[in-house]
Amino acid sequence: MRENTTGGQPKGMSREDLLALPVAVDLQTSNRALGLGRSKGYELAKRGAYPCKVLRLGNAYRVVTADLLNLLGLAA
Repeated sequence: MRENTTGGQPKGMSREDLLALPVAVDLQTSNRALGLGRSKGYELAKRGAYPCKVLRLGNAYRVVTADLLNLLGLAA
């Protein structure tokens, strides 16, 4: 994971982190992989404008990892 130079908080995800993801991930993990903030990611998901496939499961959002990896150019 890369370090954010301003606060030491993790920012983004490495290629290895991305390839180790399960079949579906929560929206926050996907936001981090795409470099989106929490508010922007949830706004896009609610509007149906998220850049990859999002599943709504009750109150939770899940992102299909294969679509995320494809978007990032890391598809197998």
